[in-house]
Amino acid sequence: MTIRRTILRMTPVVVLLAVTTAWARSPDPQRRPNILWISCEDISPDLGCYGSDYAITPNLDRLAAEGVRYTNAFTVAGVCAPSRSGIITGMYPTSIGTHHMRCRGVPPEYVKCFTEYLRAAGYYCVNNVKTDYNFPTPRTAWDESSRRAHWRNCPPNMPFFCVINFTITHESQIRLPDRQFWQRTAALQPSERHDPLRAVLPPYYPDTPRVRQDWARYHDLITALDKEVGRVLRELEEDGLADETVVFFWSDHGRGLPRAKRWIYDSGIRVPLIVRWPGKIKPGTVDDRLISLIDLGPTVLSIAGVPIPEHMQGKPFLGPAAAAPRQYVFAARDRMDESYDIIRAVRDRRFKYIRNYEPYRPYAQRIAYMELMPTMQEMRRLWAAGKLSGARALYFRPTKPLEELYDTWTDPHEVHNLADDPAYRDVLQRLRRVHENWVRETGDLGLIPEGQLWERLKPRGQAPRTATPTADPPGGNFEGRVHVRLACPTPGASIAYTTERGPAHRVHWKLYTGPIVLTDDAVLRVRAIRYGYDESEEARFDFRVRAPGR
Repeated sequence: MTIRRTILRMTPVVVLLAVTTAWARSPDPQRRPNILWISCEDISPDLGCYGSDYAITPNLDRLAAEGVRYTNAFTVAGVCAPSRSGIITGMYPTSIGTHHMRCRGVPPEYVKCFTEYLRAAGYYCVNNVKTDYNFPTPRTAWDESSRRAHWRNCPPNMPFFCVINFTITHESQIRLPDRQFWQRTAALQPSERHDPLRAVLPPYYPDTPRVRQDWARYHDLITALDKEVGRVLRELEEDGLADETVVFFWSDHGRGLPRAKRWIYDSGIRVPLIVRWPGKIKPGTVDDRLISLIDLGPTVLSIAGVPIPEHMQGKPFLGPAAAAPRQYVFAARDRMDESYDIIRAVRDRRFKYIRNYEPYRPYAQRIAYMELMPTMQEMRRLWAAGKLSGARALYFRPTKPLEELYDTWTDPHEVHNLADDPAYRDVLQRLRRVHENWVRETGDLGLIPEGQLWERLKPRGQAPRTATPTADPPGGNFEGRVHVRLACPTPGASIAYTTERGPAHRVHWKLYTGPIVLTDDAVLRVRAIRYGYDESEEARFDFRVRAPGR
């Protein structure tokens, strides 16, 4: 079913009201599980529990032993902002206009952060602290999003959805000056630091001391991350919540090194995914089904018992609404910072197909941020000196083939292109058809020049402003109680309100899902936001409510 056939099925307000109604019918709402996401940046499944002899990750290994380890989890992009836009919306970035890196996109009006549906169902949603959704974070997405956000801030008798984001493994941390790197990893014991001489490098990297040092530092950062994960899990246990909380661990994309981050080879899109659900998932489970990270949001909704909007392209893999396993996962690369390219990929459990829509562009385009990495500098130095050959020279070819095909079981590093091999013609044609169907069915926006796309969504480069919300009644004097209905004339706008005083960024904004009942005097402060637009002006409505007969 295509996006165009589903977007009009259910408006966001109807979905939110359906969620609220569904929970009103629930026989035991107190039994809803808490849900904790522990997320990190820029790592592949380079963990002990995934078979790495080089990794030192006892806490993550223990988490995997207590739950399920997914061996075929993939993100939809090899870089953070497009990937995270897919995670928070359950949609392909190429379908909703968030596929270019840091584009400040304008998603279609029916697209919401899945946390809005959780909030409407009575979950307290907190995020610490990264968003990076490729569109401005709407006020309605979270009850709290700050460096102080924690499940401990949740009001009593409310289930929580809490995200703890760790940035310690980001690519920028690998290339820190020595003193800063040692400070960043001060929690590591000498025995927990990785010896560069023991590193086993991918075949596309030159074997030099600088490259080995980056590889060792990357693993040091993962060990430092593992300690932080252990701390969070201990806090959960200390609070007596471990047995009633579903814990997810994942990375937003693959390792933050050249030919991994920003690319849609497995090194850039295959990620660790571990889930612990006491009493529901058998400890020590290993699951090789294909999972896309756009499935995370729908899976959380399924676990929470919240209806999944039909427009979402992600498929839940746990909970009562769990779907059949995927046959394929998909990924895309578009503009990366200042450099353009259009690449698409489709993968089944064994084979990876890549379509290069701009084969005339070289692999090794310069991206200023990426060029800061010592490994990248080393690769360029050796190429200029004529010292790279074989797999190590692949990255510096002046053009790309139109199609690439890899057998990931026999060639996990994707260096032997089988697209021209007659023995794999049937596989090539099958995956080519799957890719072309996906492009059509999902409304891939990648072939629209970015300037034309933004002129359509942001005329003259200016994001429209969401209209100021209205209230019915608009204030006044009332006896007993008053039911206030809020509205915003901007299609697809979400509405937040509060009766608290103080600066807008410091008060708690509630998500509007239906009439607000006031039984006392209140000044209702209201804001609206259409995703990708500027937020509305704040509207204030003054109500005076007195007890009957007074």
